[in-house]
Amino acid sequence: MRRAKRALPLVAVVLALGLPLSGCGSENGPRADGVGTGQENGAGSGKERGKEKGMDMQEAAEESDAMLDAVLEGIDPEVQWAHGPTTTRACGVTRRRAVMTVVSPERRQTFLDRAETFWRKNGYRIKAVNKDEKFPAVYAVTRSGFGVSVSFRGKGQAFLEADSPCVKESKVAAPASEPNGPDYEGVYPLPRPDVRSDFWSGEGG
Repeated sequence: MRRAKRALPLVAVVLALGLPLSGCGSENGPRADGVGTGQENGAGSGKERGKEKGMDMQEAAEESDAMLDAVLEGIDPEVQWAHGPTTTRACGVTRRRAVMTVVSPERRQTFLDRAETFWRKNGYRIKAVNKDEKFPAVYAVTRSGFGVSVSFRGKGQAFLEADSPCVKESKVAAPASEPNGPDYEGVYPLPRPDVRSDFWSGEGG
């Protein structure tokens, strides 16, 4: 459990600083108007700050992990999750999580509402809300140019992503946070949700 302990201070830092975020995407499902590329509406200033601070891709990945840890801890009841693939682009990095708990169609908006409420309480700016019946999503942005999203995609699976602003190129290690269920390291695509929850898998609002 050494790796899991390492992530906790980062969560504290994110919450203490009230870092906001800037949208993301992946896995088979529509995106909201290009959110998550790191290029849209105001992300430029975030990029500048990322480079000015001297942050590299590894540090950006760790900060992204902390943001994802924080929002998952803020969703109650708890859902089981697994790490998705990490990808790098010209000067940024994206971390992903897949929710392995079955979230019924009747509970999806509640799931998104709880993520949005958590972000608002912690100073994140809500950038876009996709009300699509099949693929709803919420995107948030931070003053430092990081972006996070929660979205529902194929087979109603929930995905969380965090995109960094433009940072210095570096090697990127695997996430330090331990999944709270099976570790699907090296498995892609990840399995569809198979964990039942009395609350999330049930009916009602």
